[in-house]
Amino acid sequence: MPSGHVVFIGAGPGAADLITLRGLAALQRAQVVLADALTDPALREHAPQAEWIDVGKRGFAHATGQARINALLVEHALAGRQVARLKGGDPSIFGRLEEELQALAGVGVSCEVIPGVTAAVAAAAQSLRPLTRRGQGRTVALTTAMTLQHALQAGHHADTEVFYMAGQQLGALAHSLSACGWPSDTAVSVVSRAGCADARVSTHNVGTLAEAAAEHAGRPAVVTVGVGATPATVAAGSGLTSPA
Repeated sequence: MPSGHVVFIGAGPGAADLITLRGLAALQRAQVVLADALTDPALREHAPQAEWIDVGKRGFAHATGQARINALLVEHALAGRQVARLKGGDPSIFGRLEEELQALAGVGVSCEVIPGVTAAVAAAAQSLRPLTRRGQGRTVALTTAMTLQHALQAGHHADTEVFYMAGQQLGALAHSLSACGWPSDTAVSVVSRAGCADARVSTHNVGTLAEAAAEHAGRPAVVTVGVGATPATVAAGSGLTSPA
């Protein structure tokens, strides 16, 4: 039997309509969909013909091991099926994409990657705080706040630092940011469930970041530190109001 094909689709953050047109078209052609936990269930309506398999992971709880996901991709592709690997945000940003590509390459399965909107960009849009600013915010670093060993290592590598998977570690992150040189009055923006109708935005500084834990408890959160966390300057009368 001829080998199938795997397409990695960035579903975007939050709401289903943040997926790209190209990603949606690929999803509609799929025979099997391996979906992450944070992808909007409403996307199922666009591929009712497909077999949907939940392979999601949430925070420190590994519901589906990476080896199992790799095995499922290989199994269905070698059975000649068109497989969609639906990942939250963008597949290339903290999505374990390389491991899955390697598994498919090892058995000669063809694949492609369709990019998506990553959570850092969605959080910037939700909070009306651009990640880059002319003349002062020229660099952005994306960092995961969670490691397999449950260790947290904050850094100060750019004008703006964005921490993914930080919701369960806001207090520890605040301490680590101070330890690596961020001044206590540095602006911090926390956005949980960015891209969703029930998104929450709160503003802090490094010294008060731990206070955000209660407001964002149990919700996937992105923490932006530095220039990109400061309120944008908008023209008077524009009607734009930055979230609190």
